Parts: sequence; C-alpha cells; structure tokens
Amino acid sequence: MADELELLRRADPVPADGSHFGDGPLDHRAERHLDQLLHKSPPPRPAWPRVLRLRPPLGPSRGHRARLVWGLVAAVVVLTVTLTLVVSGPGAPPAVAAPRPLVVQADSTPVPLTLLADRAETAAADGSPSLSKGTHVQSWSMGMSEDKPPITLPEERIVRWRSDASHTELVVATDPRHPGRPVLSDAGDSPHLVEDGHVISRQTYPPSWSDAPPESPPPHEVAQLRAYLQEAAYLHTKPSTPELLEAVGVLLDHWTLGARESATLARLLADTEGLRPVGRVTDRLGRRGQAYVSAGDGPRHMLIMDPDTGTVLGLEQTATVAEPEYGLEVGDVMDYSAWMR
Repeated sequence: MADELELLRRADPVPADGSHFGDGPLDHRAERHLDQLLHKSPPPRPAWPRVLRLRPPLGPSRGHRARLVWGLVAAVVVLTVTLTLVVSGPGAPPAVAAPRPLVVQADSTPVPLTLLADRAETAAADGSPSLSKGTHVQSWSMGMSEDKPPITLPEERIVRWRSDASHTELVVATDPRHPGRPVLSDAGDSPHLVEDGHVISRQTYPPSWSDAPPESPPPHEVAQLRAYLQEAAYLHTKPSTPELLEAVGVLLDHWTLGARESATLARLLADTEGLRPVGRVTDRLGRRGQAYVSAGDGPRHMLIMDPDTGTVLGLEQTATVAEPEYGLEVGDVMDYSAWMR
C-alpha cells in the first residue's frame, strides 16, 4: 500500500506540500505536466464495441489521463447510442424506440372533471371560438411485426374542408420534439428515414354530403353527444370508457371543436365513470394540461385537457401487458394524438 501511495503522490502535479500550492503559479514540473495534458495528441478513438464498455481499459502508464478524458468518451457513447436507435446501419431496417409515457408532475393537484366542465362552460359563454370542420393533428403510432422491432411513426395531418363540401388532406412526416431531424416513415414500403417535413400524401376528395356521424356536426346536448359518439365509432352497445375515449378521437379527427362543443364534451366526460384525475402534465407539443386516466383490461388511456377551457389536447395509449413476440414492453406508448386549432 505504501508503494502505491507514493506513486500517487508522484503523479500529483501539485502536491499538498508544494511551495506553489493554491492560487499561486505552478512550479516547472507542474507546468510541464499541464502542457502535456493540454497539447499531447489524444489516443485513437476506440472502435464501437469498445466504446460500450462501462470502464475504459486502463494501463499503469495511462490511467491518470484516461480518467480526465473518460467524461468526453461517455458523452460520445450517449450520442452514438442515440443515433444507433434511429439508424441501425446499411441494409438493416431503422428502429426507433417508443416514446416514454407522459409524466404527471408529482407536486400538482388533480382537477376533478366536474370542475373542469364548469370552467369550460364559463369559457364558452361568448361562443368563441366556433366549430369548424377539419382537423390539425400530430400523431405518434407504433408499428409492430413478428420479425422486426417495434417502430414509432410520427406524422402530422391537416384536413381542410371547402365551401363545396370537398376537402383536402395533407400528411407529412415530422416530429416537433426533434425539429429538423430525419423522421421514420413506412409510406409505400418498408420503414425508412425521410427528411423532416417530407410529404407522405396530398389528396383532394370530392364533395361529400353525408349527414351521419362523424360527418355531421356534433350536438350540444350531453345525451345526444353520447349517442353521436357511439354511432361515429360504429358501436352497437353502450361504450366502455376506453371505447368512448377512442370515439372522442374519431370526433376530433373530423372536427375542430368550438367552445360550446368542448364544453358539452367536457360535461359528458365528467359524467363518465372510470376517468380518474391524476394531475398536471406537459404534452408532447409543450402545452400545459390536466390528465385523466382510464385503466381497464386493455391499454391504459390518458386524456389530456386544457385546464382553463376544457378543450381536449391529446390522448395517449400505453401498453399494460408485454407482448415479447412483437417487442412490446409494459409502458410503451402505442398511440398518441395531439390536436391543434
């Protein structure tokens, strides 16, 4: 032990008993060591398999220097692992890890849905904004297969209706969480990377005069809205809470609700059993919201609503049961939609 301590003392460029210890200038020996540390050529970058090692391969003569540069090597590891999750290499299908579920802020106070419905009705007193047909939605959906790892496909869809009852639909590959980065898409063939904002499809549809839900305007009465959602989702029996939430998604994929419609929907949700307030969240577009959870036999549904107006901001589904054959783990986000005006 004494020999090892002596080696450490000799390796210290500024020993505790040195005459220039503290804020004073370094002695000649310390200056020489510092110059070597700053200007000596760094060792060659290790190959990828060696970067993954938890500890660097230290030898007797390079242990001190390796400790100084290991922080930089660790940063390279994190960056390389992140890039490898996006692109698996030539000839291999890209793999993107599923986004983690939204996290409820631990110190937040849950807002009951009845109180949120009251706020929505107050906000709708002047009737503004108004209802409009069409939608603007950002979605993250998981694609799974038995012979490939699951992938998450981020897309943005804008649907606009014209006065002659025709409408256009624009779908682009983009992820607002990572602006400017390549985006994974499966349009047309196997999954591949495309540029951020890549147009997946741009279509114009002829006039449609259907008056069946969800093409017809949503009603302003709670009971009628419940029946409307049941018909829009093609449900022949009273919907369960998860089914009702999925029907809400169908509605919002066709309509941008006005203040009155949002208030009616908030009241309907407040009258629905099985929706538990859990607290404040920040959604994937950076918006502040209140979260309400429905946990049944299937995926866990989280509804995110504006705390002041009761507008539905998003809906998240996460896996509650692992499916190893598809690479699905408990807690993986299977589907997420964020609606905008």
